[in-house]
Amino acid sequence: MDTLGNYINGQHIASHSGRSQSVFNPATGEAHAQVSLATADETRAAIAAAATAFQNWSQVTPLNRSRVMFKFKALLEQHRDELALLITKEHGKVFSDAQGELTRGIEVVEFACGIPHLLKGEHSMNVGRGVDSYSLMQPLGVCAGISPFNFPAMVPLWMFPIALACGNSFVMKPSEKDPTVPLKLAELLTEAGLPAGVFNVINGDKEAVDVLLTDSRVQAVSFVGSTPIAEYVYATGSAHGKRVQALGGAKNHMLVMPDADLEQVTSALMGAAYGSAGERCMAISVALCVGDEVADALIAQLQQEISTLKVGPGTGVSPEPQMGPLISRQHADKVLSYINAGVAEGATLVADGRNFVVSQHQQGYFVGPTLFDKVTPDMSIYREEIFGPVLAVVRVPSFAEGLALINQHEFGNGTAIFTGSGEAAREFTAQVQVGMVGVNVPIPVPMAFHSFGGWKRSVFGPLNMHGPDGVRFYTRMKTITARWPNGQAMGNQFSMPTMK
Repeated sequence: MDTLGNYINGQHIASHSGRSQSVFNPATGEAHAQVSLATADETRAAIAAAATAFQNWSQVTPLNRSRVMFKFKALLEQHRDELALLITKEHGKVFSDAQGELTRGIEVVEFACGIPHLLKGEHSMNVGRGVDSYSLMQPLGVCAGISPFNFPAMVPLWMFPIALACGNSFVMKPSEKDPTVPLKLAELLTEAGLPAGVFNVINGDKEAVDVLLTDSRVQAVSFVGSTPIAEYVYATGSAHGKRVQALGGAKNHMLVMPDADLEQVTSALMGAAYGSAGERCMAISVALCVGDEVADALIAQLQQEISTLKVGPGTGVSPEPQMGPLISRQHADKVLSYINAGVAEGATLVADGRNFVVSQHQQGYFVGPTLFDKVTPDMSIYREEIFGPVLAVVRVPSFAEGLALINQHEFGNGTAIFTGSGEAAREFTAQVQVGMVGVNVPIPVPMAFHSFGGWKRSVFGPLNMHGPDGVRFYTRMKTITARWPNGQAMGNQFSMPTMK
């Protein structure tokens, strides 16, 4: 069984921590590797390598940094199937979904390839007589990323390509549940020509995270995960003088209007609620149906679709399943406890995902697609993020009450409205207190050249990921006001300087 360590200064480095944990295949429940959990000193060694490498990398021209990103993009495309298989093996999502994850990550690399244009800054000639003003966007130094288990390729690719293209060095701390892909990404960066030490990977737990949050050489930290940990990362990193963006949890609602096309709604909900077994921060977990007639018709269509939904391992089965297992036995048990809580709290269980067994994969971490009706806002399955294949239908009498429920929820990550009314859609997009909004689009993840991030307790920090905010996050702006004297003495000036 392989033991995974760290990637520091351009090479794989075994950890000597003496602490490790198993990496499982969620479809079989079998361990296929061990991952060592780095010590504080090993984490500091990665930071030191990044700090040393930053001195030269920051002086490389943006055009040449861009060329490394172009080569990296080509290698990602060349190794797409290999990387997707690794994602499926360690995360459990089906192969086509893993390829989709890679595509959304590669799009950010494409965006980073345009860094010479993105770093141009601003220039104003003659802001005063013989005085010019211009801005420089300069790198910060050593940056760090802490990524979750549900997107072992995409979320790291949302972080480090822009950071590296801007001239920073980077230390990546991926999830210890599926660590192989980030190590492979490090190898591909080295193959693309990235100098040793500019990108490093530390596999670890809270011990490593706390070093990244407190070490004075780390200038910025990017995090994606649950809200309690996001709050901790933001508070701790900020207290130690770091720039922090921390994306937390979600409870995404879809408002279904009476004029919506229910076939489109059903199709959209099946993918948005049950795709990737619901382990997406942008998954739709609540359908707000305006009126009992809409709810009854939607429930009937969902029941029919759920009855034919194929669940199984992500590879080795034809045709490919629509939904795979959850990441771990512990997480599957947590999702099952929410289903039990929903029943106990009085919701109507329409489709029961408990006691779900996949033939020849009895030890896999499978939970079947689950559907609740008549869920109310006081229930835990409505209030809390389940992060599994559980969809709750809430009946509301009007558009206004549906909108109010969304705005009252503590999370504000993503939402959607399905309607044939431009007026309703316009009102919804203007009034909803959520960061990412879809109109007849169930999972409104922005493209790489826009920025990704929610509102309220779904995000901590003023800047979101990738797009223009990503460039702003990984750079520090400097503004220069310059005059070239012609030799004529100006004399002493004691008043506030103004331009004439």
